[in-house]
Amino acid sequence: MKEENIILQKTYAFAVRIVRLSQYLSKEKQVFQLADQIRRSGTSIGANMEEAIGCLSRKDFIMKAGIAYKEARETHYWLRLLRDTDYIAPPQAASLLNDCEEILKIITAIIRSSRESSTNY
Repeated sequence: MKEENIILQKTYAFAVRIVRLSQYLSKEKQVFQLADQIRRSGTSIGANMEEAIGCLSRKDFIMKAGIAYKEARETHYWLRLLRDTDYIAPPQAASLLNDCEEILKIITAIIRSSRESSTNY
């Protein structure tokens, strides 16, 4: 049986939460541009990690994982902005920010590990 990939699981679950947040922001708060921005960056994290898994070279893998990292940083920014402008409640923001920070730590570890293992050859 295939081993589960924790970063793919976490980024997919996070993307689901972000899509739901985007829907809420559009329908309830009428903030379409912010909803679109957070949806784009928040769902791109997992999509780029999926692409990274399919890469044919370590260099390409590191590049795609790096893009996922940058998208996670952007998402972290939008979440803080939404919290600080009262579009989302502090408890909801804290939960999403915690998930985002965990994803950032995992991706950072993946990139570091990949870079270190590429220098061992």
